[in-house]
Amino acid sequence: MVFVTKPPTENFSYPRGSKVSKFFAGIPLVDLSKPDSKQLIVRACEEFGFFKIINHGVPMEFITRLESEAIKFFSLPLSEKEKAGQPNPFGYGNKHIGKNGDVGWVEYLLLTANIESNSQRFLSVFGQNPEEFCSALNDYISAVKKMACEILELMAEGLKIQPRNVFSKLLMDEQSDSYFRLNHYPPCPELQDLSARNVIGFGAHTDPQIISVLRSNNTSGLQISLRDGNWIPVPPDHNSFFINVGDSLQVLTNGRFQSVRHRVLANGSKSRVSMIYFGGPPLSEKIAPLQSVMKGEEESMYKEFTWFEYKSTCYNTRLADNRLGNFERIAAS
Repeated sequence: MVFVTKPPTENFSYPRGSKVSKFFAGIPLVDLSKPDSKQLIVRACEEFGFFKIINHGVPMEFITRLESEAIKFFSLPLSEKEKAGQPNPFGYGNKHIGKNGDVGWVEYLLLTANIESNSQRFLSVFGQNPEEFCSALNDYISAVKKMACEILELMAEGLKIQPRNVFSKLLMDEQSDSYFRLNHYPPCPELQDLSARNVIGFGAHTDPQIISVLRSNNTSGLQISLRDGNWIPVPPDHNSFFINVGDSLQVLTNGRFQSVRHRVLANGSKSRVSMIYFGGPPLSEKIAPLQSVMKGEEESMYKEFTWFEYKSTCYNTRLADNRLGNFERIAAS
């Protein structure tokens, strides 16, 4: 497997008590145009729950256009941004993440990935001309959703399970409960003082959905946690995408794939903009380990639950909580 790594050079805040690994080969790199991509994806999901994708097929025009529109939105006066509504769950948020006390050095726009549902929200922000923003958003979401489904089908092939669309059909379902998030991390003035070491942009968490597709500008800040608890900086690459295994995919694979804990550190000098597609199943979908994944006498590690039940649990917990713990049947090894 090819790995990519590069030490961060910007002024970061490392939280007190963090263990940052100095001995790490790098982030797994998967070229979607190569025939061995499905094997590399499975290996990356088993070892890290995270990997980088190149030759992804998403037009760069879609990427740059949405980033430009996102920067325009986050550059608006606060009163204008707030016209997008309070994040309940969809809307504009500033520093407060969810309703359970989590905060971070971030402002964000959380949207449904249902393309038709977003136009009305932006009429109030952009007046009678939300077309540029909505067009950029729709083109990007459509292309990234297609890529996410391709990756999920390669996962199924790599796991040698049928049908090939066993995972991707959950995103393709008309009732798919998928989200889209734009995050803006402004430079943090507190970090101009080098003694400040405890500013978090977005706290450590796993994503509850099936798969997350992340892309950011060329500003560092994202970190993932290895199995030993060490944190690894992820070198940014504005031309590529990063894939997170979500909690639901961890359950569907009976723990063979593990969702990745990740966080964003505040940055003292540069603005960071990220765009994340969260591919989720329909609310009524039952989530449980697939029989085709389990081998021999292997037992299910998780109780069956619906996506609605798990989503409700997530809304009522803090970011750092182990939300899957409530659904474990036997202790994970």
